[in-house]
Amino acid sequence: QVQLVESGGGLVQPGGSLRVSCAASGITFSIYTMGWYRQAPGNQRELVARITSGGDINYADFVKGRFTISRDNAKYTVSLQMDSLKFEDTAVYYCNAQSVRLGTTYWGQGTQVAVSS
Repeated sequence: QVQLVESGGGLVQPGGSLRVSCAASGITFSIYTMGWYRQAPGNQRELVARITSGGDINYADFVKGRFTISRDNAKYTVSLQMDSLKFEDTAVYYCNAQSVRLGTTYWGQGTQVAVSS
C-alpha cells in the first residue's frame, strides 16, 4: 500500500519560515520524481517545486529564492523549506510522487500552511 504522509504545516507570520516534510512508503522512492503542490481556496492545484530521481529541481517562479526542496532517498522523505513566507503562500500543500516509467502518480492527504499576522 502506497502512503505519502505530510507533516509540518501550521500557522506562521509573514516573513517567517516553515518546513513541511513527506514520508513515503510502498514505493521504490529513489526512482520517483517527488514534488510539492499547493491549492488555495477557489484556486486550482499548482506545482510549487519538484525534484527528480537524478536530483534535478524545478521551482515555480513565485517561490524561487524563498523555498528549497530536498530529498533523502535513504529515509524515503522529501522536504520543502519555506522562508520569507507571504500571505499568498497560504494553501494546503500536497506531496506528490510520480514515475513516468511506471505510469504511476500518488498524492498525500495534504497539510495546511497559513500565513497570517
